[in-house]
Amino acid sequence: MATIRPFRGLRYTDAAGRLDLLVAPPYDVLSPAERDEYAAHSSYNIVHLTLPESNEDDRSKFVKYARSAATLSEWRREGVLAPEAQPAFYRYTQSFSLRGVPENFVRTSFIALLKTEPYDKGVVLPHEQTFPKHKEDRMRILEATRAHLECIFGLYEDPNGEVLNALKSAESGAPVEVRSEDLVQQRLEPITDPAACQQLADLLADKKVWIADGHHRYETAVAFRAAQGEKSEIIPEDFMMMAFSSMSDPGLVLLPTHRILGQVPFERPTMLALLEQHFHLAETHPSRLMELIQQQSGTAFGLALEGGVGYLLTPRDMDNLRTLEGDTGSDALKALDVSILHRVIFEKILGMQGTDNISYTRDPYEAVASVNEGSAAAFLMNPPSIDDMRVIANGGELMPQKSTYYFPKILSGLVLWSLNDF
Repeated sequence: MATIRPFRGLRYTDAAGRLDLLVAPPYDVLSPAERDEYAAHSSYNIVHLTLPESNEDDRSKFVKYARSAATLSEWRREGVLAPEAQPAFYRYTQSFSLRGVPENFVRTSFIALLKTEPYDKGVVLPHEQTFPKHKEDRMRILEATRAHLECIFGLYEDPNGEVLNALKSAESGAPVEVRSEDLVQQRLEPITDPAACQQLADLLADKKVWIADGHHRYETAVAFRAAQGEKSEIIPEDFMMMAFSSMSDPGLVLLPTHRILGQVPFERPTMLALLEQHFHLAETHPSRLMELIQQQSGTAFGLALEGGVGYLLTPRDMDNLRTLEGDTGSDALKALDVSILHRVIFEKILGMQGTDNISYTRDPYEAVASVNEGSAAAFLMNPPSIDDMRVIANGGELMPQKSTYYFPKILSGLVLWSLNDF
């Protein structure tokens, strides 16, 4: 079902300087200040392409996209970026640890070109809702550069570990390695042996792919291809870069994304009284919330408020909560903590509509600290499981935005792909 192929990746050469000064997290997790910090590391840092700046004298807001394209062309002429000598898959190993967890993790994926398909074909499946404004921005970048500057992240079923074992045993060329600022050891190795590449392509040929991270960029690529119209032959616009990871990889880690509310429509006593109608509220210090949530066997939330006040929220009656959610969605979707948080707590209990008042963080310490820095409240929770994501996607449903956070992110700058090198 999934059509993948090796490609001639664009990679930094020695002329670009130290790799740790060239790479950056993906565009959608960087604040403007963080973007500028990475840009200051090197005039060749990848953010100069992925997040081009607007200048005061730009004639329109679209000039920055042309600037990204011009910069990409200039770097190729200067030999700062150069294509691989022959088509390759790229084995991509990320070694890391998590705060408070004693063991170390290793996630092994491989980067390849994926033939994009509309979701209704059932080959590539989403699991989260997207924001239209982000897709417009990525479309402008793709149209201007005719390149996939960053890699999205996808998952495939591999219960017997057959694909993962073939990937780990494939011979590879010289690796590049860098320790990113989130303390993840990142290693990229080209696999150019045609037989090894063909084996991996054949093993994935009968599999579906679930988008773990990069829905906006995937949907942008599908729309970019659709704009070309019907073609009798394969064209570069059919493909985009994706890092493929086995759902059975022990290094596959899914973290929660906590919600921070800028405002709440009630004073604290009223809000707590409304919540207490549907949840048991156990007061505790906010620093203990994540520990207490993780100890629960079912749905649980942490509520952090200003002044060192925290509450563990556990349901009084799960059936009642699902009734409050209404008839929209399957039982599996309604059972998710993130669905209960948005549909019941935010919409039904607090009367909030939309997501403009919500910001997101995967760091529980940042969420707790935010309430003493001007935010009204922070809600902490456990993540959905990988199986939750698979079931929801297979059912053709979508979780709320920012429901999942696969850690670590795919580092930008290790490999790019230009459609002109197809």
